[in-house]
Amino acid sequence: MQKRPIHIAIIEDDDEIRQTLALIIKGTNGFFCSATFPDSESALAQIKDLVVDVMLVDIELPGITGIEAVSKIKQLKPDVDCLMLSIRQDDEAVFNSIRAGAAGYLLKDTPPAQILRAIEEVHQGGAPMSMQIARRVLQSFYPTQKSPLSERETEILQLLSDGLNYRSIAEKIFLSPHTIKSHIKNIYSKLHVHSRAEAVKKAIKDKLI
Repeated sequence: MQKRPIHIAIIEDDDEIRQTLALIIKGTNGFFCSATFPDSESALAQIKDLVVDVMLVDIELPGITGIEAVSKIKQLKPDVDCLMLSIRQDDEAVFNSIRAGAAGYLLKDTPPAQILRAIEEVHQGGAPMSMQIARRVLQSFYPTQKSPLSERETEILQLLSDGLNYRSIAEKIFLSPHTIKSHIKNIYSKLHVHSRAEAVKKAIKDKLI
């Protein structure tokens, strides 16, 4: 019995890139191009009736972005695997794509053979990434700089980021609310911020927590 090909749809606003990807997929055994779309809106309008296993999604799209589209696709069809195909290598693009539900992230200069292998990999449950992207993901697990905060201050900042208020933090780590306020004042001073939101944002950005 012949194995069913992997059904792929493409969301890409660049006509040449979209058509080239479709030709590569159509010309390779084991792959089938279900549809191509120049924007997220047209893809989302048809996704429910589309037979598709893997979506190749560009990030920089007119209207609804590729990242927003992935989130909506996963809501409408949770079993569809989304593979980002982008020129962007920045942390924001990569991690927002993953948070939205993307299962892989490739750069647009990836050779066609590698794109096809990545489609197979993501369809089999893998998480393919271009080498540069994989390195960024790994680096995200390590602090980018020495923290100016003490161990206790870092603990309090983590609890702040978890949404706890001063009194709850005090009860959790057995300190007085006054002491917690003093620590938080020091945290703001060391991080050069003026609010909880700014402190948490900077801590996450600089990987202090």
